[in-house]
Parts: sequence; C-alpha cells; structure tokens
Amino acid sequence: MNILQIHSSARAAASHSSGLARRIVERLQAGPAATTLTVRDLGRTPHPELDEAALGALFTPAEQRTPQQVARVALDDALIAEIQAADVLVLGVPMYNFGVPAQLKNWIDAIARARVTFQYTERGAEGLLKGKKVYVALTRGGLYRNTPADTQVPYLQNVLAFLGMTDVQFIYAEGLAMGPDAEQQALASAHEQIEQAVAA
Repeated sequence: MNILQIHSSARAAASHSSGLARRIVERLQAGPAATTLTVRDLGRTPHPELDEAALGALFTPAEQRTPQQVARVALDDALIAEIQAADVLVLGVPMYNFGVPAQLKNWIDAIARARVTFQYTERGAEGLLKGKKVYVALTRGGLYRNTPADTQVPYLQNVLAFLGMTDVQFIYAEGLAMGPDAEQQALASAHEQIEQAVAA
C-alpha cells in the first residue's frame, strides 16, 4: 500500500492538521498491509502558483518548450507521479478564511491536468485517478461542520471526485480556538474519528 501524505498548513510543529494526518498514517501503518510512505509538506516547500508562465509552458508542445518551461512542467509532473502511484491519500487541511490554504490549491492546480488525471468524453468529465482511498483531516478554529460557512468540504468533494477519487473520509477537529478545553475535546474527538475511519 503506497501512502501519499500531504501537509498544507503554513505552521510547522504546531500544526494540528499535520498532526492528525500523521496520526492517520500511523494507524494505517499499524495494519497488516506493508506500506510505503511519501510525505510532501507544502508549507515547507510550497508549489508555485498557476500563473501565465506556467500556463504557457503547459500549453506549449513538449518538443517546443524552452528549458525554463521544461523545468516548470517537471515540477507539476513530479506531483502527478506521486498521486498516480498512491493507493491512499492523506490530506492535512486547516481552514484559512473559510477556504483551503493557498498551498493546497496550488497542489490541486498542479495535479489536475487534462488527458492525464482527468478527461472529457462524450458522457462528460471522467476522473483518471480512480481506486484510491482518501482521508482528509480538517482543523478549524470555530464550528463549521454541516453549515453554509463550510466551503472546504463541498470544494474538496467536488475536485477529488472530478479527478476520480470518490472514496473520501473526512476527519473533523473543530472549535480549536475556543479555549483549552474545547481544543482538547476537538482533538480527542478527531482521534476517535480516526480510529473508526481506519478500522472501517
């Protein structure tokens, strides 16, 4: 089982989302299946944004690209290769201003490539990253689950499904900024959710 672990927090050791993602991986590694692990920390090594230069490189035929364009496309190719090889994807996702971190959005923009990770057919869009299990550790300062203010879950469900990943398990840690007791309860609840999710 190949596990790809993605950290998207701007924080390092103090990141709750990264800590929960690591906890998920630990539980997976404790199972009977042999595992390999690839960790990509987008906070420590941010991926470049999808700007005009990147688009120009992607839409230029490979044999006509400049050395700079070749290098830029290669950055995205590396991320695509990682997720293509993964059987399980573990995402650590804090909520920043009601959305996903910019670092994670840049990663999504990099792996979403027509005719590689998705394609359009006469029946509509088809995701090409099928057969993968996805765990998403969500951390929020307030309480947003199942409310209109939670834009993260619908967005992630849509984009992951668009790429072919429909087996998605969300782990919630909410109220982390509402005092020490609330923080402790939120993390304890998230750990319980992880035990149930991985056991299932």
